[in-house]
Amino acid sequence: MPDNSMIQNVGLASAAVASIVTLLAVKYNDRPPFYEHPKGIPYNAGLPLLGNLPELINNIPRLHDYVLEMFENLDTLTLTSPALGNPRGIFTIDPRNVEHVLKTNFKNYLKGPKFDASLRELLGRGIFNANGENWKWQRKTASHIFNVKNFRDKFTDVFVDEMKIMCSQVIDKHIDDYTPFDFHETIFKFTMDSFVLLGFGVQLNSVSSDKKVPFAESFDFLQRLGAQRFVNPMLPATLFAQKIFKPWIMTPAQHLKIVDNFAESVIKKRRDELAQGIVHNDLLSRFMETTNDKGEKLNDIELRDTVLNFIIAGRDTTAQALSWLFYSLALQPRVEKKMLEELSEKITEEIENDSPALYEVISGMTYFHAVFYETLRLYPSVPQNQKYAVEDDVWPDGTVVPAGTYISWAPYVQGRSTKVWGADAKEFKPERWLSESGELNRVSQGQWPAFHAGPRVCLGQNLATLEALVCVAMILKRYKFTLVPDQDVTYDISLTLPMKNGLKFFVEHR
Repeated sequence: MPDNSMIQNVGLASAAVASIVTLLAVKYNDRPPFYEHPKGIPYNAGLPLLGNLPELINNIPRLHDYVLEMFENLDTLTLTSPALGNPRGIFTIDPRNVEHVLKTNFKNYLKGPKFDASLRELLGRGIFNANGENWKWQRKTASHIFNVKNFRDKFTDVFVDEMKIMCSQVIDKHIDDYTPFDFHETIFKFTMDSFVLLGFGVQLNSVSSDKKVPFAESFDFLQRLGAQRFVNPMLPATLFAQKIFKPWIMTPAQHLKIVDNFAESVIKKRRDELAQGIVHNDLLSRFMETTNDKGEKLNDIELRDTVLNFIIAGRDTTAQALSWLFYSLALQPRVEKKMLEELSEKITEEIENDSPALYEVISGMTYFHAVFYETLRLYPSVPQNQKYAVEDDVWPDGTVVPAGTYISWAPYVQGRSTKVWGADAKEFKPERWLSESGELNRVSQGQWPAFHAGPRVCLGQNLATLEALVCVAMILKRYKFTLVPDQDVTYDISLTLPMKNGLKFFVEHR
């Protein structure tokens, strides 16, 4: 027989716990325990003790639109949305605040512990995950490559050559029998082949293969995992349960091994070439010749981090921008018509076959630029980002930011906010980027941080823009695309903004 006193004690303890939980639920009736709403900042009210955790987890597949709805419902440009298990944070889409964080008071905002913990396994201490001196020497080294004219011309040559391979071996095959193809997957292979060849001297030839690329699949998985870690405190439990109950599913460690093996093979190949006296003038060579913040030559781990960080920069952002751009054109025949008019007026066959000339002509095609900028306004390559306040600060809108606060800004939300871009914010309207005289309008980096802002502004901004437009010009000149009906074109949750289900087109010669 159980001891009566033990039963009594258990009963008393349970009652005490229940009383404490009830009291806490009464006090913290819309937020996590011990969290106090910051004064003067609108907030998204949640459930007792849990805050917005259940709502957040339920909306992860449509995270960016969920955040947009929060801002619209509260009619504000700055808010909080506390959730149990997530650190204290402030969201803002106010251009003044964004510019203040990224530029004016840049030194006060670092990547922070959560950023590092979420992405360390994939990005290591590479440029996107680095702070301070570690970031400075990497940026300085990369800047030498992106500012070299020869590299620019070589970049154009490679892009044009790889584009012709993609056209002849992939797109043309779907014309005769009018079968659809996945533009998004194809363009990802194209940018992967191009950038890995340019940056690291490795010829992948993935665009001409029907097979999936194991490295790319694992790389994408780890990016999605990193993005989930930022918002879902339940993720470790989910991964543990998956390992136990679904052991056939690849684990993060297995994906990481594939990614590491790829990077190691690239580095080994280059070291072997150097031993044979073969010299390259590319991104990898620059980093192999440089020294880190300790004055030491880079070891294989540091080179691995370099390779993976720049693949995100060179592959993902361009492929996604091109995918969202052609998707937008498929919905906007009016815009496509105007682009074709500018294209026929400016680019002859002779110019297309002369890379330096093509580069210069495209740089002056204002409507092409307007379409590209409008694409990045509505579909930014990095839809949401985060930093960490080192010291107390006050933002231009009066928001008080205590030291240790995580702050997030969301270019995806910002681009769709009527308070930032006006009543037609959700419309795809390239003309907003053109003045009455036809010149390109410029907006502040705080309003349009598509290429980041301040000291960490994208090094390859101009190069990426012009190379993407070279691709657009060559594809648009040759092909007319029609969307396959009844497909769900939406984003996936990742560090960037890939398409979750791809982008299926029928294609015909123009």
